[in-house]
Amino acid sequence: MAVDTHELKDQLLQSDAAFRQLVIEHHDLDERIRHLTSQSFLSTHEQIEEVSLKKRKLQLKDQIEQALRRQRTGDAPAQSH
Repeated sequence: MAVDTHELKDQLLQSDAAFRQLVIEHHDLDERIRHLTSQSFLSTHEQIEEVSLKKRKLQLKDQIEQALRRQRTGDAPAQSH
């Protein structure tokens, strides 16, 4: 039986510290980006920061998706409990 993505993500969050760190950092970046985009005006520094944060967030999303694919296909290393 196939495990849905949400269940798989929950399993990895509980069992894989590296995956958990990726998700936490992704969430933190999302919050900072939301804060920046809610501003009516961004300084040049803030505009550069926003672009940089968005790039890093996309990198993290790719890493999260890659970990989910590995887990789904059984290519992930065995987790010790």
